[in-house]
Formats: sequence, C-alpha cells, structure tokens
Amino acid sequence: MKRKTSRVRGSIFVISAPSGAGKSTLIKRLMGGSSGLRFSVSHTTRAPRANEKHGRDYFFVSSRIFRRMISRGEFVEWADVYGHLYGTARKQLSLAQKAGQDILLDIDVQGHQQVRRRLPEAVSVFILPPSFAELSRRLRERHSDAPQEIARRLKTACEEITHWHEYDYLVVNDRLQEATRALRSIVAAARFRRTSQAERVGKILRKFGG
Repeated sequence: MKRKTSRVRGSIFVISAPSGAGKSTLIKRLMGGSSGLRFSVSHTTRAPRANEKHGRDYFFVSSRIFRRMISRGEFVEWADVYGHLYGTARKQLSLAQKAGQDILLDIDVQGHQQVRRRLPEAVSVFILPPSFAELSRRLRERHSDAPQEIARRLKTACEEITHWHEYDYLVVNDRLQEATRALRSIVAAARFRRTSQAERVGKILRKFGG
C-alpha cells in the first residue's frame, strides 16, 4: 500500500557490512517484504555493463558532470573506487522523503561517515558476520575470488568492523531469517520516530486547537 505524503516523512536508511557478511542477500529480502521502501540509485562515471540500465542500476554520467555535481555540493556521499566515481545525490533522497517513501543506501563505512555528517537523521545499520572464521568460509565458498583477493577482503573487513560503534544498530547475520526480521523491525520502528510523524501530528494538534 502506498504511504501518503501528508502523513509521514520518509526515512533514510544506510546499511554497511564487510564483504561476505551477507548484506546483498539481506537487502534483497528486506526490499521484497517492505512496502514504501526504495533502493537508492547511485551516480557513477564507469561505463554500463551488459543488461545495466540508466536510472535503474545507476545514473551513468561523465566525469565532467560528476565533478560539477561535487563542486555544487549535490552529493551526500561520494568516492573514487578504482578510478571510477560513485555518489549518492542529495536530491534523490529529498524527493523520496517528501513523497513519504523510505530510501535505502547500500554504502561502505566511508560513505556512511559522509552521510552521518550531512544527514544526521539517517538511520544506520551495520551487518556483522558471526565470526572471522565464518566470514572467511563464506568468501572461500563463493568460488569467485582468488586467494589474494580473499585475503584483501578479510583485511579490509578487519578494518571496517572497527567502525561498528558509529552505527545506530548492529545486526549479526548468523541466521538469515532472524537477521531479516531484525532489519524489518528497524525499518518499522523508524517510521514511528517523532521526526517522521511531525507533519501528521501537526494536523492532529490543529484539530485540538494546539
């Protein structure tokens, strides 16, 4: 059911996790079972891959346009990843919120730090694996990365996990069903925050003469 603009202001959710923690699977399950929740589409300077569509997977723009957007302060977060620029446009988030839609950002620790500075009202969640050994096992069983790449990802994970205290919520992805339920609970609770309900409450108070 579509949420009404006049009732609730949308929330911004940030989800981060080390590679192999199961973030993509959890986000897919969350999006599939949560109405009124949109996935944030990033801008990037890299070329589209096969089957990728502009506006659906990414907004594909030139480096010149991207840097112009940076200079105008149009991104809430951006990063240079292996020579390609990626960023989340502030306008996209603002429009979703005004429409009463929640919007979900899948970004790394550095991206979250930028969002936290610029949009302190954002709700952030860090996904943790149950142990280092389990994370290592999951990465190996993907059979998609060379041993050197797995070692690099594990080293990065050890650094990223030290930032757990910067997030509002922590979800340990030990059991997929329980972790999914936890994420859905966080989304549901955020929709009843005072800041999200302000417009709705204002209309009620006016009827009381307040």
